[in-house]
Amino acid sequence: MAKKAETVDMVDRFAEFKELKNIDKTTMISVLEESFRSVLAKQFGSDDNLDVIMNPDTGDCEIYQNLEIVPDGEVTDPVRQISLSDARNNPDFPDPDAEVGEEYSKKIDFAKFGRRAILNLRQTLSSKILDLQKDAIYNKFKELEGQLVTAEVTQLFKREVLLLDDDKNEFILPREHQIPTDIYKKGEQVRAVIESVENKNNNPKIYVSRTSENFLRRLFEQEVPEINDGLITIKAVARIPGERAKIAVESYDDRIDPVGACVGVQGGRIRGIVRELRNENIDVIPFTTNPQLFIQRALSPAKITSIRLNEEDKSAEVFLRPEEVSLAIGKGGLNIKLATMLTGYNIDVYRDLDNEEEDIYIDDFADEIEPWIIESLKDMGCATAKSVLRTPREKIIEDADLEESTVDEVLRIIRAEFDE
Repeated sequence: MAKKAETVDMVDRFAEFKELKNIDKTTMISVLEESFRSVLAKQFGSDDNLDVIMNPDTGDCEIYQNLEIVPDGEVTDPVRQISLSDARNNPDFPDPDAEVGEEYSKKIDFAKFGRRAILNLRQTLSSKILDLQKDAIYNKFKELEGQLVTAEVTQLFKREVLLLDDDKNEFILPREHQIPTDIYKKGEQVRAVIESVENKNNNPKIYVSRTSENFLRRLFEQEVPEINDGLITIKAVARIPGERAKIAVESYDDRIDPVGACVGVQGGRIRGIVRELRNENIDVIPFTTNPQLFIQRALSPAKITSIRLNEEDKSAEVFLRPEEVSLAIGKGGLNIKLATMLTGYNIDVYRDLDNEEEDIYIDDFADEIEPWIIESLKDMGCATAKSVLRTPREKIIEDADLEESTVDEVLRIIRAEFDE
């Protein structure tokens, strides 16, 4: 009876781990069987002739030792043999029909091995449970890398902050993954993304980050239902944590304005994200596969006059009016650095000094040129009248996908403006 109570206790302890650490009952029973076998192997020298049968419903454990029946007086290995008389007259499980050469299954009462064997079982089981628990934690969170978590600050160190979630899982937030203006207090809730999960020496450690691009992505997914539903996709993200970020979004539904949806009514959606990022300024721009237009949007609020691309080395020469250069570069070079990160092009800006005082933004011709034509010209990097005139006629026809007659009319309108 003591054995059964001990076994049931072991299974009950496993059930607790199932609730806390997501260890399924089948695995628990398997580990319990392994633990019994490990201790039995020490008792008998081997477990290869032992059957350990676990009942997953009741927690009962039955152990049988399979022995060869030999003539009386010829038992040379008690671990593997039993005499004919003992097999026929066993007080617990007699087999009157037993014969020499047959196999006899002797039931083992584990409790009779004494307290030391039970203590060894407990220690073996605890060790296996700990290993199983560590494996479960590692496997669970390895699959969650890049996902958002919320946890409570429990300890503050110079190089890291320790966090604990509701399931008592521990996260490490290193100093280099903290936003520079972050200030933490014990007991406060902190959001971050799982950056990496390591398992050196079977000791899983979960590292989280608040500076990762994925952190910004997950915040937008949480705040903008259209992103979570797949109607809007985040195509690119660039961040300088605590300072500024740019995010390019695309809508799969023409009825949805991706930028407007991300910003929200009166900035309601993005305001919470900015607050979470310690007032990090966020520029949301519409994504496009047109590299010239994408660079132009990425350098906003600066207005570009023209762009020259080199696809081989992924570089771009951007020309602007002198007063626009500082806007393109941004305070401390943040704007151009983020635009480079976002677009993947190495961007250099130049002052456009070619008759700058006479140049006119192409938008100013809206009363004479159709808006869709103006957008086509801007998409190919021609944002001013001079940049259009400097571009070969054939290139405009090809890149802007316009009819020859349309291009000729546009050139006539622009030239007329300067002739006047």
